[in-house]
Amino acid sequence: MSPETSQESNAANPAHTAGELLNIQYEGAVARISINRAAKRNALSDALVLALRNAFETLPEAVKVVVLSGEGEHFCAGLDLSEMRERATGEAMHHSRMWHGAFEQVQFGRVPVIAVLRGAVVGGGLELAAAAHIRVAEASAFYALPEGQRGLFVGGGGSVRISRLVGVPAMTDMMLTGRVLSADDGYRTGVSQYLVGEGEGMAKAMELAARIADNAAMSNYAVMHVLPRIADQSIQDGLVTESLMAAVAVSEPETRDRLAAFLDRKINKVQFKA
Repeated sequence: MSPETSQESNAANPAHTAGELLNIQYEGAVARISINRAAKRNALSDALVLALRNAFETLPEAVKVVVLSGEGEHFCAGLDLSEMRERATGEAMHHSRMWHGAFEQVQFGRVPVIAVLRGAVVGGGLELAAAAHIRVAEASAFYALPEGQRGLFVGGGGSVRISRLVGVPAMTDMMLTGRVLSADDGYRTGVSQYLVGEGEGMAKAMELAARIADNAAMSNYAVMHVLPRIADQSIQDGLVTESLMAAVAVSEPETRDRLAAFLDRKINKVQFKA
């Protein structure tokens, strides 16, 4: 099949492959994006990181939620070590910043992201998962940061995001000792908000996605973009930011319509009982 034919097929079919690295499927307002490198436990190559960035930057307007997963038995085993090579300091820093830019599109993109975690969620895979807004873990999920044993340091935003999920002491332990957290450990320490049985992650994620897609767009945006920034502010600055965001949200036409509909239902319910 020629590239031209492939592109035409993709445009006609909502289920398509993005450069063979991602499987993307649209189900109503939900985009299901799956890492498609099962043979390498979905390890992150540079091409895959850039494909993720492009996928999140170019989501169709109709999409209100993304469910992110990995093909096969693992979510993501981290950096593809076959791509490791010697880099000058400046080049290595730019490489890290490229990952930052991609994962920023996950955390601070247009729509909320739910990650379905199973099997290996390791190194860069844990950094990617930490950029999602909600994480649903299956019983097989395990978490590790082996960079310390390899003479490396996290470079995909893990020092910022993972430390906020599990705390600096827990992340320090993982990096210094190579400690591996089980799915239960991760649930208790805050890696995932939900823990489900094996094979149940996608169904749970789609259930949550349906709820999120039904929210007002501005409310979702505020939770994604403003809430984490308030958490980094002083108390007084955070309160002012909260007031500003509350004022923006309540002034949205969609919010006014929702409030009016809610009040109408409440009034009708009271009248019906009377």
